[in-house]
Amino acid sequence: MSLEQHYTAILEGLGEDPTREGLHGTPKRAAKAMQYLCQGYSQNLDEIVNGALFTSDTSEMVLVKNIELYSLCEHHLLPFIGKAHVAYLPNGKVLGLSKVARIVDMFARRLQIQENLSRQIAEAVQQVTGAMGVAVVIEAQHMCMMMRGVEKQNSSMVSSVMLGEFRNNPATRAELLHLIG
Repeated sequence: MSLEQHYTAILEGLGEDPTREGLHGTPKRAAKAMQYLCQGYSQNLDEIVNGALFTSDTSEMVLVKNIELYSLCEHHLLPFIGKAHVAYLPNGKVLGLSKVARIVDMFARRLQIQENLSRQIAEAVQQVTGAMGVAVVIEAQHMCMMMRGVEKQNSSMVSSVMLGEFRNNPATRAELLHLIG
């Protein structure tokens, strides 16, 4: 059964008529949307980085702030939307700027929980750069908490993963937290 057929069955299961005017074509559009929202499954780290790793003498913190992210909660298939801050301490190599955002997107475009998303991004940046430390902080609003369940409209979740020097050195961690505000 195709994804489109599954969406037809879901609409029917909800008591809808998928052939009515407003829903005509919805199963096909929904299937395409879900494939787009989950395109991270068809991507891999080597393709994303595509050789954009450059020799550098800097060992100072590199921080990419406010990377928009859109993901789907693996528990309810509802969106969570937020921003990621990704920092690393280079160890002879720096990553092309856009690649950091692409790594965030690759993992966000999978069915996910925010805690795992933070770790996957951090470990991928660590793997690619061999950095002395990597930190990822994500703040997001979860529709599964806003639209259903407790229905808390102003809630957000913050998760962080600190590797290497960000975990071991309180001054480095404090500098990062100061920079992201």
